[in-house]
Amino acid sequence: MSKTVTSQSGEASRPVNIVFVGAGAVGCFYASRLHHPQQNIHTSLIARSNYKAIAAGGVKLQTHTFGDYTFVPASVFPSVAAAVASTTPGSSEVLDRQPSAPRTEWDYVVVTTKALPDRTDDSELVAPLISSGTAIVLVQNGVGVEEQYRRRFPDTPIVSAVTVISAEQISPGVVRQNRWTRIHMGPYTNSASFDTGSRKERGGGDLHGRGTEKTRQLADIFTRLGGVRDAEVTNEIGLQTIRWHKLCINAAMNPSAVLCGGLGNADMVLDPELRAHLAGVMKEIWDAAPLILGREDPFRGLADAEKILKSTERNVGSKPSMLLDWEAGRPLEIEVILGNPVRIARVRGVDLPRMQSLYALLRSAQRLREGKKGEVKGRL
Repeated sequence: MSKTVTSQSGEASRPVNIVFVGAGAVGCFYASRLHHPQQNIHTSLIARSNYKAIAAGGVKLQTHTFGDYTFVPASVFPSVAAAVASTTPGSSEVLDRQPSAPRTEWDYVVVTTKALPDRTDDSELVAPLISSGTAIVLVQNGVGVEEQYRRRFPDTPIVSAVTVISAEQISPGVVRQNRWTRIHMGPYTNSASFDTGSRKERGGGDLHGRGTEKTRQLADIFTRLGGVRDAEVTNEIGLQTIRWHKLCINAAMNPSAVLCGGLGNADMVLDPELRAHLAGVMKEIWDAAPLILGREDPFRGLADAEKILKSTERNVGSKPSMLLDWEAGRPLEIEVILGNPVRIARVRGVDLPRMQSLYALLRSAQRLREGKKGEVKGRL
């Protein structure tokens, strides 16, 4: 196990190579806070629609927290295949690779794409990037996002992460961070598995220990070098607790905004019947959490339903991400926000009837809109 990423002077004792799969607003912002070439820490991006803009001029960031600056990645790639073909960070050009040159070995592969397990298996997508020294970092919404990676990479450390950030890509390669920078991170062995024996660590203490060390190393770069003061490390069940608590917002607000016809967050909570519905979904998750997570009162100290709803009243004009995806005709994160929680709870002997109804209705609406028939794949 690596003892440390950086020396006491802040410089890495060896090159640390980080690649982000997904160059949206969240990915670009956090990648920019991890890039410290003067300390031998090199962060690269795999971009799609904004590849040309980033390759030409880097990422222009307009941030509430750090001011305006330009992030020039160590490398920017149009695909995973291009990143696999790379040798050393520092150029977007990958065609001059010498046959005898070794490929880059990535210390961290950070996934910040939308989690759509019913559409794609992203663990297969990133597989060519993974080597013996790699840790996979999942910065994605919902619960159960880790399981496809754990199945494919049983011995690879996984860092699971939950963010609270308001950021948007206002044009290709231009990102605005409006509020917040919080990111919680924790190791993952199999605490969100559908397996009823999920409380037992898979891979033993070594896998958990390596995951914990990788989590701490990443948090150290974020806080000490990147200035992200609210990058926090928690244990495995603690991180899953944060995922389930954030689900109180995502599972209530996101599908309801679509199914009610397109109202934003503030409009929903100011409607008495919709407010009662949203509170009901949140309470359902809150009441089920002790059995799902195996902890008494796991959400103690965290914002309850009424506090969340009261805060949302001020969020005038805001639309949840699922509504924006629906309006743009993009696939929705139905499985990780609704389907997986319902199935995981069911394995634990808990029913989530409100969430199951939202799942059934929204899955059907999406299937009909896309003209599909039969079952939509959704199981991990």
